[in-house]
Amino acid sequence: MKKSLLAAFLLSFLAGCAFTQEGASLEPGVGRINDFPTRERVDYVLECVAKHGGLNYINQYACGCKIDKIAEQLTFEEYEAARTFTQMIKTPGEAGSAFRDPQQSKDLRTKLKEADAAAEKACFVK
Repeated sequence: MKKSLLAAFLLSFLAGCAFTQEGASLEPGVGRINDFPTRERVDYVLECVAKHGGLNYINQYACGCKIDKIAEQLTFEEYEAARTFTQMIKTPGEAGSAFRDPQQSKDLRTKLKEADAAAEKACFVK
């Protein structure tokens, strides 16, 4: 039962991610091209669902909404870099300073944290 539910979820999610907006512009405020790969979106949704108590319709919908909101605020390159900086920040010693100290790291981690907080507020009903 769980496997068929998970398979149905993934198929519906993947089908929804196949849509891209034609003529979308990269100008600020006009909209972005859907540049987040489907695999990254699915990974994010699965991690988010696990973090919020497991697979159910509400979590599935809210987590899909959340990655869409984040994608509106960051390009995939910014998102990927921010996630890398965030994951590698705990590297101890001098090796970790390459991830902790640069201004780009601080700026991208802040931008991701703000986008994540706004998406959480917009997509999850409290």
